[in-house]
Amino acid sequence: MDKHYLTPLFEPQSIALFTGAQDAPERQTPQARALRAHLRAQTFKGEVAALDVSTSGTLADLAQTKADLAVIALPVDEILSALELAGRIKVKAALVLSAGVDAERAHEMQCVAQRHGFWLLGPNSQGFQRPDLLLNASSAGTLAAPGQLALVSQSGALTASILDWAHANQVGFSAVVALGPHTQVDLAAVLDYLANDRHTQGIVIYMEGIANARRFTSALRAAAHAKPVVVLKAGRHPAGNAAAQTHSGAIVGSDEVFDAVLRRAGAVRVRNFVELFSAAKCLASRYRPVGRRLGVITNGGGPGVLAADWVNELNLRLGVLSEASIQALAPLLAPAASLADLIDLSEDATPAHYRAALEAASRDKALDGVLVLHSPKFGGDPEAVARELAAVKPALSKPLVAAWMGDASVTSANQVLAEAQIPNFRTPEGAVNAFGNIASFYQNQQMLQQTPPPLTHLAAPDVEGARLLIESVLAERRTVLTEMESKSLLSAFHIPVTQTLLARSANEAMMIGTQLGYPVALKIDSPDISHKSDVGGVALNLTNAAAVRDGYQQMMDAVRRQKPEARINGVTVQAMARADRGRELYIGVVTDDPFGPVIAFGAGGTMIELLNDHAMELPPLNQFLARRLIERSRVHETLGEWRGRPPIDWTVLEQMLLRVSEMVCELPQLREMDINPVIVDEHGAVAVDARIVVGAAAQTSSGRAGRYGHLSILPYPARHTQLWPLRGGGEYRVRPVKPDDAQMLQDFVSRLSSESRYFRFVSNIAVLPPSMLSRFTLIDYDREMALCAEVDVEEQGQEGETLKRHRIIGVSRYITNPDQTSCEFSLVVDDTYAGQGLGTRLMLSIMDVARDKGLQQIEGLVLANNSGMLKLMRGMGFKVKSFHEDPDFKLVTHSL
Repeated sequence: MDKHYLTPLFEPQSIALFTGAQDAPERQTPQARALRAHLRAQTFKGEVAALDVSTSGTLADLAQTKADLAVIALPVDEILSALELAGRIKVKAALVLSAGVDAERAHEMQCVAQRHGFWLLGPNSQGFQRPDLLLNASSAGTLAAPGQLALVSQSGALTASILDWAHANQVGFSAVVALGPHTQVDLAAVLDYLANDRHTQGIVIYMEGIANARRFTSALRAAAHAKPVVVLKAGRHPAGNAAAQTHSGAIVGSDEVFDAVLRRAGAVRVRNFVELFSAAKCLASRYRPVGRRLGVITNGGGPGVLAADWVNELNLRLGVLSEASIQALAPLLAPAASLADLIDLSEDATPAHYRAALEAASRDKALDGVLVLHSPKFGGDPEAVARELAAVKPALSKPLVAAWMGDASVTSANQVLAEAQIPNFRTPEGAVNAFGNIASFYQNQQMLQQTPPPLTHLAAPDVEGARLLIESVLAERRTVLTEMESKSLLSAFHIPVTQTLLARSANEAMMIGTQLGYPVALKIDSPDISHKSDVGGVALNLTNAAAVRDGYQQMMDAVRRQKPEARINGVTVQAMARADRGRELYIGVVTDDPFGPVIAFGAGGTMIELLNDHAMELPPLNQFLARRLIERSRVHETLGEWRGRPPIDWTVLEQMLLRVSEMVCELPQLREMDINPVIVDEHGAVAVDARIVVGAAAQTSSGRAGRYGHLSILPYPARHTQLWPLRGGGEYRVRPVKPDDAQMLQDFVSRLSSESRYFRFVSNIAVLPPSMLSRFTLIDYDREMALCAEVDVEEQGQEGETLKRHRIIGVSRYITNPDQTSCEFSLVVDDTYAGQGLGTRLMLSIMDVARDKGLQQIEGLVLANNSGMLKLMRGMGFKVKSFHEDPDFKLVTHSL
């Protein structure tokens, strides 16, 4: 059970080959001829048996053929027969190399695979390569060189192009997977496998479409948490729900939402083929990001300035050596060298100068990465300089990129850099772009670590009242809330709004205006009018009763003339917000297809579409994510002290975004929302106008996500937190694991006895490797759960003070099996706390979560000599039986 379910597909020990008549190559498909040529070109480490769909014989005869994987490259009308035969010999996976299979025929093939219980890559796939296994089960090209970079592509043509580029640039791959339309094993499944693949250290993706947004987002987050992921996505799509023409629908597009998804997933997006290769170079070099400050070493001012300009263009920072580094380095360089900003070695730079500068930059904590530029100079030796870089690189702890400018004169130097796996580019801009991708990965990894709960620590909102309001609107067969209803919904979540009252006559409007105090604003109240100002439905700064009376009449006449069919409830009256020192902002929500609700923020007011200033983030938000959302907008620059105005109240604005996040999480009927303008100043924030569109709650495809199934990223399930007493006194918490538990989990494993570690991991592992630690702490709360038991302990600080710290003393987890009805569990408890009921409590808690998700059975593998665990399982009512695949284990199962 420890092996991934796609292991038989991508790591087969034996293969059954269906390629048609071997004695008549002319009758074989192009895919079959390519496949056979590739298999002849190198010797697969496993076994290969050739079968024919016309094979006759009894089941006993077929039982002599054993295979993990069936590879089928046949005409379309013979594929179903081959799949049936593959099922009869009990393969665990199948690959169909074909082209032009329509959705209906592909569905028939998937049904055969499901009936026989094996996984199907294809049809319309160009297959895959595993260079370490010498396996080229593809029609995409010759076998790639071995490496630690995986490529997943939804385009066969691009796969072949990338492989061709990789051969020329000495880039190797751990896996190459060419998906196609209508495949059962989709992009999400492959990512899930690669996240756990020990041979893969980085992943490059070319994609064109997403079949299941939740599954894709979950798999991408898991993969990016374990290793760097770079994505090139083709195509742009219209904004999610275009039915109602709100501001948010006009300014938010699916492609921008996809950017937001990648940020929260911790991956990096590149925009073109050239950048994809650039990112592949960096990933192949196994660089890990540390920040955005790039130091530039150059032997020419011009190239250095170009690099510095591009650093600013990409919102990176030019790294400058510290004063101590400058003092130490200057005596080692030529007299003309300059270290003020660029590390300009001057035209007199020698290889030794380059080495000294690189070593100084590598030690300086003020730099997060280093770019080395070299321009051809009379009497210079580009190759010797490259050798110095290659010599220093193994000791570097930060990214190093290079740009050796020129052509024929730097050919040998380029070869030296390639052999040292130092990413090298023809231009300064290309090298800065490469570092920018690394820096973006670092920033996005910070986003990935955020796991907010659905509700914040702020005062509890009136969720039930908000739901009742929405239900009443839907019961009237309406989808657009009036301004009064919209503001009531905001108020239920404690979002400050301007006091608004509805007037049904001019006299009522005058009385309300007098009570509120002048000046006031009038707005038409109609469920049929989206943009009030377009039809004369807004009047501002009315300073007395006569102006209110006249404004009311003129507004009603104008609206009836331009929208005679509109239903009019009356006119709302509200006091004018004091905006002379405030900033007009916009907060919105749009529902994207397929990623669900997205929160938008930017400049507000009547110029919102013209300014086109908006940043986006997926819910749920916490304070860190809210601040990053604000910082990505252009209006952010005006929110500090600006043009004589004091800075705004940042806390209030962040809290308003958190409240909007709460609304999105708790109200799946919320489709679109415009809060525009939001007026913010140093004293607070207030929503002046709001418009909300609702609809029936969407049904989730998995059916397991529960109340938050409309979200692409599930919030932290704080509801599963419980307090329990320890038998010896004190208490402990049982709560879901989250990403920032990584160090505590590592400490927990280190405290376990060697026997407990062996029982849990079936090895003597003492320290969890980063990939395993990532997998154990970044939880997709929809398909898996990990609960930890946590106690508070007192420790002595360095200065003798007493510190309270949290300590993990036990962990239980389950992960949903591919059948979506059962799950596999694991359990481990700190030896110090054995015999205090923690194991039983953690198992009961994890079973409750699995039952709540609708799973029907929980199962696990226990070493046969782990008598304590087997006793616990029997005591809890688990069935214990032999495990036929390995007699050293017992299979324990329990119905939920």
